[in-house]
Amino acid sequence: MGVATLRDILTADDRVREGDPALWEKLDRNRVRCYACGHCCPIPEGQPGVCKVRFNHGGTLYVPWGYVAGVQCDPIEKKPFFHAHPGALAYSFGMLGCDLHCAYCQNWVTSQALRDPNAVSPPLEADPELLIKDALAQGAKVVVSTYNEPLITSEWAVAVFRQARQAGLLTAFVSNGNGTPQVLEYLHPWIDLYKVDLKSFDDRHYRQLGGRLQPILDTIRSLHRMGVWLEIVTLLIPGFNDSDDELRKLTAFVAGVSRDIPWHVTAFHQDYKMTSPADTRPEDLLRAAAIGREAGLRYIYAGNFSGQVQGLEDTHCHQCGEMLIQRYGYSIEKYNLTPQGDCPACHAPVPGRWSKKFGGQIAASPFLPRRHPQLVKILSQP
Repeated sequence: MGVATLRDILTADDRVREGDPALWEKLDRNRVRCYACGHCCPIPEGQPGVCKVRFNHGGTLYVPWGYVAGVQCDPIEKKPFFHAHPGALAYSFGMLGCDLHCAYCQNWVTSQALRDPNAVSPPLEADPELLIKDALAQGAKVVVSTYNEPLITSEWAVAVFRQARQAGLLTAFVSNGNGTPQVLEYLHPWIDLYKVDLKSFDDRHYRQLGGRLQPILDTIRSLHRMGVWLEIVTLLIPGFNDSDDELRKLTAFVAGVSRDIPWHVTAFHQDYKMTSPADTRPEDLLRAAAIGREAGLRYIYAGNFSGQVQGLEDTHCHQCGEMLIQRYGYSIEKYNLTPQGDCPACHAPVPGRWSKKFGGQIAASPFLPRRHPQLVKILSQP
């Protein structure tokens, strides 16, 4: 018997399911159209979509199922969510594949696993019920689909989220935001928090990454309209997306959707295939933050330079300036919100998803959950 490839393993009967009818339709000549991401791929018989993991077999769309590429327990601040249950633990899981191919991807081992032969991340058997049992055993409050692009594995995420909701847990996506109306409506009943990477405000730049700008902007507007708690991250890359003009357009767009959307501007470091731009400096983040303030954004955070960004890790009241949450990296050092999520000094409401009381810092750094043999088993390649 020949050596099984990763694609062989991921397309085996027990690793796939028929896609949800809400996320695909039949076309002529045995083709299907997928609506899980903004590419809306028309997929010929026997072929995958751009993501490499959703594929057409016999005129039916099949999608990933029954595995994870890994699980990890993170402080929720790592996602990053700064206005959702500070100090809580996020039980993070992911699958394989992505609909973009960013040259600087920090999760390329999972996201590019079927596109780059150097990206090898053996999948692990998983079951939604056992994943949630493990999340509860770790003390998690939120279950997050991340590491790959979760939109392209939405059916699996919803299966896990159904179990999470039954257990009283919150749910979240960490995503590039390249959505469609169909996939957002499909996710809406099952998702509480959503982080979108707004990677640029130039369509030419998005096309270099394998996508388009417009679907991401549409996703941001839709999530806000739906009432899903939304935070936006822009990785600031020198020479790519850091011009004053582009940052003005980007922050003006976000403020036009809502001035209350937290915007995280984070520092790039050389990774994967992008090794030519210089790493972002703290002063670059401060310049971007100043542009965001001019646009009217009320909650701006700078990431990846703990203690070097002039308080841009902290949450202040937009009305009176009171320190509400003081952070250092992923750690919560002070928490001053009222049980209602208001400023204690001027009583202005602070937008977000807050607990009635601060539950303390469960973990200040990521860690791997304790392994349970009944939860995961490495799928070996014979």
